[in-house]
Amino acid sequence: MNLFSTRDEQFHRDQKRPVANAYSLTSLLELEPAVDSCTEIFYSRLQDFADKRRPIDLGTWLQYYAFDVVGEITFAKKLGFLQEGRDIDDMMSGIQGILAYASLCGQIPEAHQLLLGNPLMPILMPSMESWNQVLQFTLKQVNARASLKRNGELEKDDLEKGKDMLSRWMAIHYSDPGKMSTRDVIVHLSTNVFAGSDTTAIALRATIYFLLRNPKTMDRLVGEIDEADRLGRLSSPISYKESMSHLPYLGAVIKEAMRLHPSVGFILERHVPQGGVVVCGKHIPAGTTVGINAWVLHHDPKVFPDPESFVPGRWLESSPEKLKEMERSFFAFGAGSRTCVGKNISLIEMHKIIPQLLRGFTFQLHKPEVEWKTKNAWFVQQEGLVCDLVSRR
Repeated sequence: MNLFSTRDEQFHRDQKRPVANAYSLTSLLELEPAVDSCTEIFYSRLQDFADKRRPIDLGTWLQYYAFDVVGEITFAKKLGFLQEGRDIDDMMSGIQGILAYASLCGQIPEAHQLLLGNPLMPILMPSMESWNQVLQFTLKQVNARASLKRNGELEKDDLEKGKDMLSRWMAIHYSDPGKMSTRDVIVHLSTNVFAGSDTTAIALRATIYFLLRNPKTMDRLVGEIDEADRLGRLSSPISYKESMSHLPYLGAVIKEAMRLHPSVGFILERHVPQGGVVVCGKHIPAGTTVGINAWVLHHDPKVFPDPESFVPGRWLESSPEKLKEMERSFFAFGAGSRTCVGKNISLIEMHKIIPQLLRGFTFQLHKPEVEWKTKNAWFVQQEGLVCDLVSRR
């Protein structure tokens, strides 16, 4: 049970309290140099593709990037996805399997008794049992850090200096094991691995894809980046602060991409409490599963006129009242107490890597006549973001 999966609100509050600070913008920006080191590797790998004039499956490489950033933020080490250009330990495919299973059994709980809930099934089909894969991967990363020490343990002094989440949380554990057990630390770390790369990669793919499908929007954004660069407002790599201060249209583009293609495709479920509830004049009995789907909310024409179109300008040019209404209906990260705890990780990555890529390369879809494919298995994954790229420098 973890922050991502629990339905117990008290358990969620108790688990979130000691870890929330590590996800704050201030804490994460202390790790910005580590994110920049991932950006440099990613950029050099893209340069190889540009030099050789080879098309690149950019969607896959964006997930490699997201995974390595999660590695730096979580364990203070790259996980090797960018360096090796492959799915390390089959983590990406393993997570796909978990999501496919969770999406099926989340909607049809009875199916679990026939599948992994059946004690014979993991024996007959061991490939189905991928739940432990994320945990094993997490323990491997922790052990890799520990093996660097002479005694094979993570030392308290080093942990107190570290800014990554493993260091922060193990330091809390050493100072007060009752506040955070070793099990809690491992569960939180493995949740980062499970949920930290897919959702960000989906948002990055959506942003690039919609820009490529809307050349005027792409030209306006590249123009904004080039102008800020010409005025000396952007360093290399581009910092989060520079991006937020000098690239307002970029912020609108990212928000519009997440509106049009939110990462989560199922309803975020709640159960009606005892006594039932009245919503919009209708009584819903206790125990009913209710929820809101970001895709439905984000495509409401009353809130977002012309909802199927990619119109970043709506986030900059709408009246204050309209903007407030749109912000209230923006559900890409959920809402309330269960808002995505890793929201700031995603936003830092997107606001840094997208202008960095567009400043350095011109992208085109390798087969513009072919639409990408999307599949909703809890997260709405995309395939087909294959690009040709040309260096601009």
